Amino acid sequence: MKDVSTVNVDRGRIPLSEQIYLGPIVRGLTVTLRHFMRNLFGHKDVATIEYPEVKRQYSERLRGRHILTTRDDGSLRCVACYMCATACPAQCIRIVAEENPDAPVSAEKRPKVYEIDLLHCVFCGFCVDACPEEAIIMSRQHEMAFSSRAEAIVGIDELRQKGPIDQEDLGYRPYF
Repeated sequence: MKDVSTVNVDRGRIPLSEQIYLGPIVRGLTVTLRHFMRNLFGHKDVATIEYPEVKRQYSERLRGRHILTTRDDGSLRCVACYMCATACPAQCIRIVAEENPDAPVSAEKRPKVYEIDLLHCVFCGFCVDACPEEAIIMSRQHEMAFSSRAEAIVGIDELRQKGPIDQEDLGYRPYF
């Protein structure tokens, strides 16, 4: 049978600063102090953006707030086909359809209620892809602030296109 013996490894003397974890704390505070001083005296390589005055440049494919487009006569293009609500992975679109009395075709529908819960929306653009009428598009406006959950649920009035849409203000749109 083999003789199994224990081997003692001499690790040397551990300094007191490492025994009480003072060394790593001092090194971390040194890094923090160095960054603080660099930011305080205003070096040009600081990554901070002065937000309200200076805006960051985003990609032209940015998907922001939704817009319901209108026809030339001012009516909504949406025919309440539910394809956007079906394609939405977050299930944040709610549509209630009604018959359109002004339509030339008697079976055409329009949305009575069209709501998007922006707190649940993941801004994926699937609703834009699914819409056969190009009734919903996404703008590049991404700055949204809400003081309550009720304000985050936007309806037809908030989503309706207001005036002409500039091409440079549009976000992601499928090109096919």
